[in-house]
Amino acid sequence: MTMIDVRQRRARVGVRHLLSPSSHVGTAEEVADALVAVHATDPATVFMSIAARLRTPGHEPVERALYEDVTLHKLLAMRRTMFVVPADLAPVVDGSTGVTIAARERAKLVTYLREGLGWDERRLAEVEQQTLEALRARGEATAVQLGQDVPALCEQIVVAAGKSYEAKQNVSSRIIRVLACEGRIRRTRPRGTWISSQFRWTTASPWPATPLADAQAELARRWLASYGPATAADLKWWTGWSLTATRKALAGMEEVELAEGTGYVVPGDAGPAAEPEPWAALLPGLDSTPMGWRDRDWYLSPAHVPQLFDTMGNAGPTVWWNGRVVGGWAQRADGEVVWRLLEDVGADAEALIAREAETLIGWLGSVRVQPRFRAPLERELSR
Repeated sequence: MTMIDVRQRRARVGVRHLLSPSSHVGTAEEVADALVAVHATDPATVFMSIAARLRTPGHEPVERALYEDVTLHKLLAMRRTMFVVPADLAPVVDGSTGVTIAARERAKLVTYLREGLGWDERRLAEVEQQTLEALRARGEATAVQLGQDVPALCEQIVVAAGKSYEAKQNVSSRIIRVLACEGRIRRTRPRGTWISSQFRWTTASPWPATPLADAQAELARRWLASYGPATAADLKWWTGWSLTATRKALAGMEEVELAEGTGYVVPGDAGPAAEPEPWAALLPGLDSTPMGWRDRDWYLSPAHVPQLFDTMGNAGPTVWWNGRVVGGWAQRADGEVVWRLLEDVGADAEALIAREAETLIGWLGSVRVQPRFRAPLERELSR
């Protein structure tokens, strides 16, 4: 069994995740393909993750890919999390995890509406059909506009009854979410700036059906091509699959020896990795690289985790040097990007990190970004 050391793993991150300056690319689609799936729970993450890896950083290529060319798609998928994925991978992601999640979401919606409003599945189907017809008539619409066309969407259910946070909730948000999960509608350009989460919607066609086992095997292969060598525990955590499904998906992959045990790579990928030129990067909260593996000791000191991750395990903004997390950063209200190193990396590294911060300030312009999930160091630096 081939032994792959920490240095090789870090070198692979620099090249495959397009963080080395010489490997930066020109299109948002190329970046998304290299990352496999870009976290999209926080809308800003998508733009900042991709921009960090572009030859010419900016939000425009991502907007074009999402809303004009529609070559990138948002799906609720792995671990019931929102991701942006390349068009060719969307049916695989949907077949491997999205279809299962959509079925669960529909079952929960039916229960929610039956208990809250007395609706049965026939009534839900009627409202969904009316919603789709209204969307086709408008071309695209916000949830508020759809509620104007379909009054049933504005019916309300009391949630958390008797609690201090009791509230009334329109049923529109849950119905729209399930229609999106099933691929019958999709998000278009939001209101406001590119970091807004107030999306418009348009009709769509569900992805072609892909057998579950085939979809999981292909997603595992694509993930290993970018994140390998990695362990079965890493893949299980990243996908949210059962251990049995994970092992089946890894069948046929090549085994390698890692410090933490048996790892996997795609066949023929166990050779040495070329060392990239020195590189620095400022990555946003929930970026796909720090969120790519369950076991992180080989690129992140356990001592740094309490400062750089929140209590739920969400990564905050991180500073990288040559395949290792060495600090964190934040943007202040005046637009300044500030960073703090948690390790001594030397003057040359600090100069490259400072250059990355200036680049980030330049393309963000007047936009102010605050992570949706805030890590302790980011909170401190932002003040």
